[in-house]
Amino acid sequence: MTGVVAVTGATGFIGNHLVTTLTGMGYHVKALSRKYRDRAVDAECIKVDLADNAALAQLVSDTDTVIHCAGMVRGNGYKVFEDANVTGTANLIRAIDDQDKTPRLIFISSLAAREPHLSWYAMSKYQAEQLLVSANDHLDWSIIRPTAVYGPGDKELSPLFKATKFGLLPITGSADSRLGLIYVEDLVQAIILCIKSPDVTRKVYELDDGTPGGYDRYKIKKIAEQVWGHKVRIISAPILLAKGIAQINLFLSGILNYLPMLTPGKVRELNHHDWVCNIVHFVNDTGWQPKTLLKDGLEKAILS
Repeated sequence: MTGVVAVTGATGFIGNHLVTTLTGMGYHVKALSRKYRDRAVDAECIKVDLADNAALAQLVSDTDTVIHCAGMVRGNGYKVFEDANVTGTANLIRAIDDQDKTPRLIFISSLAAREPHLSWYAMSKYQAEQLLVSANDHLDWSIIRPTAVYGPGDKELSPLFKATKFGLLPITGSADSRLGLIYVEDLVQAIILCIKSPDVTRKVYELDDGTPGGYDRYKIKKIAEQVWGHKVRIISAPILLAKGIAQINLFLSGILNYLPMLTPGKVRELNHHDWVCNIVHFVNDTGWQPKTLLKDGLEKAILS
């Protein structure tokens, strides 16, 4: 046995990969989720949400590390994100503070928190981070801000990558915009190194796959052509069109009662010119080295 780890958002994209890896390594995992799913891995499942203080106390008791992956990514107003991402994190911190033995807290935030003015989501992640930064000194925390995460089970980037297989690269934003990418298994290994490393306490890390300068649309196009062996055409959606569609989607969400992914804030995120990370500090502190670049991960991501 290598320790007890609690994971929030355990049935989400990142959380599911993390729980599978941790249990395979011999960790006892307490998996927190708002709903059960059939699991092939040996984890202790706790079906609650981050508003259930009694269940949170159960989750973090007798636990060495808490990995906070849960979060809201869709919403039609700031309060939706605040309730889940800010208040939920505050409840989790309070539950940890109440323990006689305080576990380490690893918060899986988002690179969007670097630009909180862009969207409700980005602001909520930033505000959640500030709860840790301003917490009592005895709280042992680390914050990981991954850039765009992809891999088997991803629902956000996979449509884009699948389109390249059929010769299309739909994209918005300016031609010189650059983003970082990180394969989900590389992120999982980074999180596990955070569990083990004594040098990551009270630090904020931004993570991508280390590609210098990240990826622009032309680099993604070139890689996709190499992987699939055929030409890929860039389909550039005008920014004004994307903004208009997002505004309509936000309006309809209020009428039809659904939580939208595409909102004006999300369009601002997509059009931001720089989502590239500097991973040097994390590499120096943990020895982490990303193993999967886009040229290796693209096919695995959509065919697995």
